[in-house]
Amino acid sequence: MARVVIDVMLKPEILDPQGQAVQRALPRLGFDGVADVRQGKRFELELEGPADEAALARVREMAETFLANTVIEDFTVRVEESTAPADTAGTGGTR
Repeated sequence: MARVVIDVMLKPEILDPQGQAVQRALPRLGFDGVADVRQGKRFELELEGPADEAALARVREMAETFLANTVIEDFTVRVEESTAPADTAGTGGTR
């Protein structure tokens, strides 16, 4: 079994109102020094078999046709190690 992560982000030239709202709120909450914020989506897929080239090509096809709007969004696909323990820093201990 393999875990594949797809990160979807708005293209740089596309306005990101959610990112701008977060950027404006951070200084009010005491978090200074953030020059820009872009908000995106993350999908984690558990594949039934190995993450070989055929499986990754299928995942890219899924991302391009269903998970991302490629007119306004870019996406990346990567295989994540599934044997490492989950990092729960900043998540309140839950995941």
